[in-house]
Amino acid sequence: MRIVLAILLLIVALLSVISVIRQLKLKNMFALGFSAVSALAFGFFSIATLIYEITG
Repeated sequence: MRIVLAILLLIVALLSVISVIRQLKLKNMFALGFSAVSALAFGFFSIATLIYEITG
């Protein structure tokens, strides 16, 4: 069941990375900051969850 959570977190992290690229093009620094923080947070938790599931 946690593997589904890890995949969902990874999808959200990838969408956040897309948002970071978009906000860089628009030069919207406030949204860029929130997008970057969310990409880092969701990316960290998705990778940590995957590592936890693989190592048991």
